[in-house]
Amino acid sequence: MLVLAPISSVIALLFATYLIYRIMKTSPGDESMVKIQRAIQEGAASYIKRQYSVISIFFAIIFVLLFFLSKQGYLPIFVPFAFLTGGFFSGLAGFIGMKVATQANARTTNAAKTSLNKGLKVAFSSGTVMGLTVVGLGLLDLSIWYYVLDYYYTHINIVADQGTRIQYITSTMLTFEMGASLMALFARVGGGIYTKAADVGADLVGKVEIGIPEDDPRNPAVIADNVGDNVGDVAGMGADLYESYVGSIVATMVLAVAGGFGVNGVMVPLLMASVGVIASIIGTFFVKTKEKAEQGELLLALRRGIFLSAALVAVFSFFIIKNLLPSHIGVYWAVISGLLAGLIIGLSTEFFTSDRYAPTRSIAASSLSGGGPVIITGLSVGMFSTAIPVLTIGAAIMASYYLAGSNVAAAFKFNAGLYGVGVAAVGMLSTLGITLATDAYGPVADNAGGIAEMSHQDPKVRERTDALDSLGNTTAATGKGFAIGSAALTALALIAAFKDEIHLLGKEVTLSLLDPRVIVGLFVGAMLPFFFGSLTMKAVSRAAQSIVEEVRRQFKEIKGLMEGKAEADYGRCVSICTIAAQKEMILPSLLAVASPILMGLLLGVEAVIGLLAGALASGFVLAIFMANSGGAWDNAKKYVEKGAYGGKGSASHKALVVGDTVGDPFKDTSGPSLNILIKLMSMVSVVFASFILAHSLMK
Repeated sequence: MLVLAPISSVIALLFATYLIYRIMKTSPGDESMVKIQRAIQEGAASYIKRQYSVISIFFAIIFVLLFFLSKQGYLPIFVPFAFLTGGFFSGLAGFIGMKVATQANARTTNAAKTSLNKGLKVAFSSGTVMGLTVVGLGLLDLSIWYYVLDYYYTHINIVADQGTRIQYITSTMLTFEMGASLMALFARVGGGIYTKAADVGADLVGKVEIGIPEDDPRNPAVIADNVGDNVGDVAGMGADLYESYVGSIVATMVLAVAGGFGVNGVMVPLLMASVGVIASIIGTFFVKTKEKAEQGELLLALRRGIFLSAALVAVFSFFIIKNLLPSHIGVYWAVISGLLAGLIIGLSTEFFTSDRYAPTRSIAASSLSGGGPVIITGLSVGMFSTAIPVLTIGAAIMASYYLAGSNVAAAFKFNAGLYGVGVAAVGMLSTLGITLATDAYGPVADNAGGIAEMSHQDPKVRERTDALDSLGNTTAATGKGFAIGSAALTALALIAAFKDEIHLLGKEVTLSLLDPRVIVGLFVGAMLPFFFGSLTMKAVSRAAQSIVEEVRRQFKEIKGLMEGKAEADYGRCVSICTIAAQKEMILPSLLAVASPILMGLLLGVEAVIGLLAGALASGFVLAIFMANSGGAWDNAKKYVEKGAYGGKGSASHKALVVGDTVGDPFKDTSGPSLNILIKLMSMVSVVFASFILAHSLMK
């Protein structure tokens, strides 16, 4: 049955290829649209080339370090190579998604000339390419390593029994998740800094100071802003969810043996992911809408595909578990708890960030009193929005733990319950092919609106692209909530995997809140997401200030720019954002790698587990707060731009632009990077467990 994983990966990649072919067959529009699209493509390509050059240096250094540790006997020899492939496939998934998105933006604009549904189809097809590429490459990487390691450990006779061999295989596979996580963090932080520096700089000077429309071609930062949508919200999100997807599967495979489920338990997450690919492809055929659809109808169109895919996974998973684990049907209900948790978090995020509902409209109403109340109300909405996701994840953890742990021998009950938590995470991410599509489609729609504005299309085209863009803001917020929720379950499974790794190395860990090492670890871990958030927010602020100064300079020095008689120097703003993003992403990324190693060397593995638990608890809540408050500020601004409270250019609109300026790095830089932070720290802990045990100052 394991052959279904590589088969499903090939199906996903072939269907993605078919969608690329279909997108490329559509017309990109007139010469002015093609010219703008080409500028965005060149800016995105330049950024990615520079980013991957910087990242390759870090990967080379860590590869040498891991290779040295493997030669010293701390790690299996496969680890450094698994690390490289994890990073490569994660980066490749983001790169493919970005390349397709920069081809689909003008084509979406041109399709919107005909109808709203055609514009939705092109943009959603681009998002689907991203979703299916992530799951296809993820399953391909998993399959290759499983078969290679299975062959190796079988033929060198290191281990005799199948259960122990599987344990060797899965614990080695877990380490390539570190490469995927590190690549994702670089992509998310770097892309997030780039996109929000350009966005904030363009808004503050263009909208607030000068009073020109969004995406006005006179604004020198407008191309950098559109480039940022692709490198941050497409390439960054793709790499992010690639590592979430792969991490949840591998962590669950590791816990299967410890939970007493054997080889069949290892197969369950792989097969669930495989059927999730098919379910996602089927779901994409049900995403369509009618002309002049309201946002509620557009949301329903996307939700129809997601709900259908989730229902198909629920049905298929029953037969998988009934066949592989017939005595443990409670594992199936753990899957259902994960699926339901994902849907509830998505609906909760939609409620708090869509302008159809009271929370976002309350922010818009507060703008009548100025910028201060906008900030206060937005913070309040974000804080309040954490309640439902936290309670939902808590309920999913409890349900999956006890359901999977039922009908299991007492010696395996604890690990069997943790396996259930991992299976719940896999269930939540099993429909990633279509869930990510609804997220990655948003930046394409945003770019399409910008191209419509800059190429002076008929106002009805911009009206259609704005409808798609407004929907994209909500689906992007939903996607971030989904990613953060799945990260919480995956990180918990990874912490359990770290504890099992320590046990395999011969050390029994007894955790107690009366142990000062655990307490110190909890406090430091709870602090790290705030410290990380501070670094990334400050990075956006510094880069945005550079863009503000550059935009002001060009309006001052380029004669005729304001009148539209001269062309802005777009390349200068693209260059500033690119250089700033590469420089600013280094320190936050090093923090994630270094903190668990230093904590372990100073205070031991007990402190590391405390660190991971503290970072998980505070990082999960902080990430939801940032993502939802940022999304609500953005949609409140767009609600006023539709005509409420004075419309564009009013005092209310300017106050909401200030709120959106704060929300931009919240929702697109710091917030979504936190879920990678907590998983990468867990992965680093697993990989360096033997080294920490051997060299810790406190044994």
